[in-house]
Amino acid sequence: MKNRFNIPLILKIECILIISLNLCLTSFAQKINSAEKNINPFLIILGTIQDGGSPHIGCQKDCCKVKDAEKKVVSLGLIDPAANKKFLFEATPDIIDQRKKLDSVAGFISTAQLDGIFLTHAHIGHYGGLMYLGREAWNSNSIPVYAMPKMKLFLENNGPWSQLVKIKNIILQDIQNKLSTKISENLVITPYTVPHRDEFSETVGYKIIGPNKSAFFIPDIDKWSKWEMNITEIIKEVDYALLDGTFYGIGELNNRNMAEVPHPLITESMELFNSMSEKDRNKIWFIHLNHTNPILNKNSAEHKLIIDKGYHIASFGQQIFL
Repeated sequence: MKNRFNIPLILKIECILIISLNLCLTSFAQKINSAEKNINPFLIILGTIQDGGSPHIGCQKDCCKVKDAEKKVVSLGLIDPAANKKFLFEATPDIIDQRKKLDSVAGFISTAQLDGIFLTHAHIGHYGGLMYLGREAWNSNSIPVYAMPKMKLFLENNGPWSQLVKIKNIILQDIQNKLSTKISENLVITPYTVPHRDEFSETVGYKIIGPNKSAFFIPDIDKWSKWEMNITEIIKEVDYALLDGTFYGIGELNNRNMAEVPHPLITESMELFNSMSEKDRNKIWFIHLNHTNPILNKNSAEHKLIIDKGYHIASFGQQIFL
């Protein structure tokens, strides 16, 4: 009696079933990984440019001829999906677009308008966006604003910021040098004072500690050598270091004395960091870039050199999971 079954056909069916099962299992695993990933807090870079923005007022150079929608003033968003909380680091003149981006990336609606804003200092690009929280714009309700003592006094005693405090558009929260604040079950924030041009307030950087990883954010500092802390040791202790990269090299400003704005040049920072291990150099992301900085041009020799040496250049929308 002949075999009535078509053996090759059965084998084909079995293969199809096995492939389908593998695809289903892979998809299921991806969904699990995605779900796990989505409950972890993360940072999103909402701006990388120095206070004056880009195009920069009064600039006639090629770098300012075209407006790039991704060239926002330096800011970070911090999202904790498990706690349904969203925070900003810095209140910049671009806060309107930055808050929209923060909300869209978060993917959830929280009861608070914003769960907090952490300020580094009183230079226009870092706190000027608070004006949009007032009656003339958002008329926000009791948004916590974390500020160091001098920064807090500055906001309380100078208009228009004092009105934000008076009518409770914002609620000022005290923070102190090297004292940690737990803002959710998964997140701890610690400010560290750094040397800078402190005309109206002190200046801080922030250590941001998540359940798995940590980051240090220092958008403004005068020179690494002026700081009481050792930046190379800090880099070794964290997973990400978002550091002041305002100017690439000497002579970048042809109409101002660069000694008046003594940020660490990227060339100086690389000279300091080049002796570090490749692993530690790989943690460094340059941010707070002046509109004249050649590394903003991805085709520049300076941009390529930084990448070749194992460093990174912060980019708008980049996400860093903690």
